[in-house]
Amino acid sequence: MLVHRAAKFAAFFFLMIASPLAAQDVTLTSPDGSVEINGTLLGFDGDFYRLDTVYGELTVDGSGVNCEGPACPDLQNYVAELSVSGSATIGEVLMPALIESFALQRGYSAERKPIDQTHFQYSLRRKADNTLLGRFDFRVTNTDEGFADLLANEADIVMSLREIRLTEERRAKESGLGDLTEANRSRVLALDAMVPITAPGNPVDMISPAVLARVYAGRVTNWKDLGGPDAPISLHLRDSKSGLSQSVQDRLMTPAGLVLDSNIVRHTSNKALTQAVTNDPFAIGISSYSETGNADVLVLTGTCGFSLRAGRVTIKTEDYPLTAPMFLYIPARRLPKLAREFLTYTRSPSAQIVIRRAGFVDQAPEELSINQQGDRFANAISLIGTEINLNDVKRLVNVLSPMKRLSTSFRFRAGSSALDAQSLSNVQQLARAIETGVYDERAIKFVGFSDGQGPSDTNRRIAEQRARAVFSAVRKAAETVDLDDLDISVDAFGEALPMACDDSAWGRQVNRRVEVWVR
Repeated sequence: MLVHRAAKFAAFFFLMIASPLAAQDVTLTSPDGSVEINGTLLGFDGDFYRLDTVYGELTVDGSGVNCEGPACPDLQNYVAELSVSGSATIGEVLMPALIESFALQRGYSAERKPIDQTHFQYSLRRKADNTLLGRFDFRVTNTDEGFADLLANEADIVMSLREIRLTEERRAKESGLGDLTEANRSRVLALDAMVPITAPGNPVDMISPAVLARVYAGRVTNWKDLGGPDAPISLHLRDSKSGLSQSVQDRLMTPAGLVLDSNIVRHTSNKALTQAVTNDPFAIGISSYSETGNADVLVLTGTCGFSLRAGRVTIKTEDYPLTAPMFLYIPARRLPKLAREFLTYTRSPSAQIVIRRAGFVDQAPEELSINQQGDRFANAISLIGTEINLNDVKRLVNVLSPMKRLSTSFRFRAGSSALDAQSLSNVQQLARAIETGVYDERAIKFVGFSDGQGPSDTNRRIAEQRARAVFSAVRKAAETVDLDDLDISVDAFGEALPMACDDSAWGRQVNRRVEVWVR
């Protein structure tokens, strides 16, 4: 009878996962004593208990039961616990800055306590009475270690400089952590980019992604082949387990069908990498945009003469092709309320200021007038008479000149109609901005562009389909507002406004995009 009642009672609870606690047996009892559940306490988030029972893993609303047993938490003096692991680039500077600003905004104190070389802890206390509210534990190593800790149930959040890999995604699902590729399971915390760097004074100041890939594959070994001196090229990169190094392989080498050369000098930090390159006149490195030090940054170019320089706006828009979003991966686990509040804060306007001051690229949308985009329109005009029709350029100028381009853009995975990771985050951000009334009384236009492969009419139709797809995604995400009540439209100009040369896969991918223009 008890088993039947407990099973019936458990049917009202939904399955989740919470942060790990010391596993001990407890008993949860309904207020009237009619229902009793025994199990091993796996976690408590301040609101819900997570138990391993004979019925499987259950998550039980703490407000509806009494807890008995030595492992039962102190509900009056509950302390939120959060474990974060992964990229040192994110964990050493950005996350502490965000935690401290979050605490300041909420009237908390944030005390940092170093534990060892890779571990530190933040204690958050209410200033009014010095009550301990939460502990945030950090392990800062690399992206690989972050996912390993998550899969071992030793971390609640992963800090990553790359997208989750298929093997990690599959293992997470098998471990009951949910689909970490879903929009609510990952978020872009900030933006960065991979930039090629050289020592100051090196005469080479630009390089194409295709040639850069050949350099790092060991196919180009002398600076004279790049327009420099007759000297061997010394290759530098982060260690193989770092998210940055793995992104170089995924974003630069794999599209070119190449692998990294075995004779690359590896470094345990971006600082060490940039210092080594700066001190070697014949060195080249690929570093984080946020940590280039005194090194010279090479401009990316193509055979058609287009060039793209890494900068705050070009990284935001993904016009710069080697962007590197900084991810937080959050499993299907109910986090403590304090942790959820912190994650909400990381998307706020004040958090974007903190991100920018910490040296990274924020995600606050910027509006760019047509006068600020002279290079883009010069590129379009230069192609008139070949791929682009003059009437198309005239219509583009007439439609867009009264408007401003948002830095919020949308691009697609290589060879796919699916949005890339940064763009998925942009969908959520734009939807929230619309929901909060940021664009009330304004016109919004989703504008599709394409590469120049194939007939121009076909490219324009494909670009329009992509623009409509992005609009539909934003409509779906903006759950609290009817977008039909707003002045929102879709247009497309196909290949009329190229960002990069079409003679390479990366260039074509940069050109295939959906922009947002407002008036």
